[in-house]
Amino acid sequence: MTCHDDPSSDQRPLLETLGGVEDLKALAPEELPRLAEEIRRFLIEAVAKTGGHIGPNLGVVELTIALHRVFDSPDDPVVFDTGHQSYVHKILTGRADRFDGLRRRGGLTGYPSRAESEHDFVENSHASTSLSYAEGLAKGFRLQKRDDHVVAVIGDGALTGGMAWEALNNIAGRDDLPVVIVVNDNGRSYAPTVGGLAKRLTGLRLDPSYEPALEKIKTQVESIPVFGRAAYSALHAAKTGIKDALSPQGMFSDLGLKYVGPIDGHDLDELTGALEKAKNFGGPVLVHVLTEKGHGWPPARADEAEQMHAPSAAFDPVTGEPLGGKKVRWTNVFSEALIEQAEENERIVALTAAMAGPTGIAPMAEKMPERVFDVGIAEQHATTSAAGLALAGLHPVVAVYATFMNRAFDQVLLDVAMHRLPVTFVLDRAGVTGPDGPSHYGMWDLSVFRVVPGLRMAAPRDAVTLRQELAEAVSDDSGPSMLRFPTGAVVEEIAASDQRHGLDVLHEDEEAKILVLSVGAMASLALETAQRLSADGVKSIVADPRWVDSVSEDAVKYAAEFDLVVTVEDGVREGGYGDLVAAAMRDHGVSAPVLDFGIPKRWIDNGTRAEIFEEIGMTADNLVERISEAVKERR
Repeated sequence: MTCHDDPSSDQRPLLETLGGVEDLKALAPEELPRLAEEIRRFLIEAVAKTGGHIGPNLGVVELTIALHRVFDSPDDPVVFDTGHQSYVHKILTGRADRFDGLRRRGGLTGYPSRAESEHDFVENSHASTSLSYAEGLAKGFRLQKRDDHVVAVIGDGALTGGMAWEALNNIAGRDDLPVVIVVNDNGRSYAPTVGGLAKRLTGLRLDPSYEPALEKIKTQVESIPVFGRAAYSALHAAKTGIKDALSPQGMFSDLGLKYVGPIDGHDLDELTGALEKAKNFGGPVLVHVLTEKGHGWPPARADEAEQMHAPSAAFDPVTGEPLGGKKVRWTNVFSEALIEQAEENERIVALTAAMAGPTGIAPMAEKMPERVFDVGIAEQHATTSAAGLALAGLHPVVAVYATFMNRAFDQVLLDVAMHRLPVTFVLDRAGVTGPDGPSHYGMWDLSVFRVVPGLRMAAPRDAVTLRQELAEAVSDDSGPSMLRFPTGAVVEEIAASDQRHGLDVLHEDEEAKILVLSVGAMASLALETAQRLSADGVKSIVADPRWVDSVSEDAVKYAAEFDLVVTVEDGVREGGYGDLVAAAMRDHGVSAPVLDFGIPKRWIDNGTRAEIFEEIGMTADNLVERISEAVKERR
């Protein structure tokens, strides 16, 4: 993709001259503001075609330029926390010509990728991890007598995660670790950052004394030469007189971290000067940088809720409006159903981990703000806090992405389930989510959480069963429940013709010899497969178990009536629902074979849900072929 500069100018776009970080370092300082504007236009045009994390990347253009001007990547690793703000990094490290394929099959990923570039160190698209990576890298460098630096770029939102503070505790006071921590403080994670730290940083940004203080710091920084610890000491002394205006200084300094800031994150000269001084200090330094998410693009700044954090589809590059219209999504149905249940039952409260909008609890927060809690990027805390709410007599609903729920397995197991507490977990984006890549695929939950005693797990197949199963979960106070559903548009109602042995019968041929058990949203695929088999003379019944944490004895006896049992799920095969069915049949002496279809236990590259299902054989063509072969072998 080519970035088009201002048509009124005959200057060659600077982006066209950049093949990597060495070309960036060769540019004159006065050329950098123009480069920053070119990068913003490039990002808007590129992401408008593919969807992706536009808001976060517009906010770190100058910061990323300064990082690659000051540090020597890849010798000096730059680790981006979460990684969704790495688009500018990809551009500056020679990948601008591949942005037409951003988040598409075979194209650039939306996060750092070790397979793409030596400049990408970790594929860290889960938050609050960068400081631990950096601490380990720095210790490794010291052990190997390397003088290289490690840079960790972490947002104020990611600092709400406990793992970040565990790492800070290990970094602080270690004078021998050349770690530069850049706090990209824009007041937001996905949505506005919450908690005590956020309030303290927000107080700084909104303090009337901040702007004069910032100007004074800028003057002092420009007057100090670049040289090691003496430079830091001079900078520290220069700021002593305005310490009261810079409240985070004391907070981080008390941890034993040298603090520089706050720095204007869109001032290249100031950024460069501060980072050079941090680099030359020799030990751990925290550089506090203030940025604006969506900086430089009015549609993003006008989006008060998320600053256009991550449009999932193409949008108009001028207005920011989505193209192709809006569809009713699984999340929308859950959001409406949650409010309906909460209006009927005042004991229901909701929690999320910095994802109120994406998980659908934001509308409840608007109507019932005192009953909704956003705990920041802290899934473990959210889970145990929910346990506390349940102990107090309430029924908490914890809404997170399926991939992030993995982080709180221990809390689900011991803090909730062992106490038999009535907590309902709602896992959005379960199964294969597509463009966000393997770290965001919610394919593990059926295998991981199935081992938790007393945890009921449901997989709704459509909007109707989502509403029904949520109502069943929040009305059950005997223990915890978990609901999972995929991303995208919700399917039309798939009505059951009969209920039998705890199963919803969705399709039934006379004299059927095959029982197909479809998990949740896989019902459409199972029905298409059954209809094609029926046309070929292979008779089957398709049934939805609805609750997939166990198989009843009645269901096992029913399965014994068939020559073949088939399971279809959008979770990992190992330990999934198919394994559960096979084990239950073995335990009851049922000899019918089980043919299980699911996601293979391997890392799967980004692509659309349909493309990935095609790759792994989760298609009607493959299911028909495999089932037909199994039937022939039985004859």
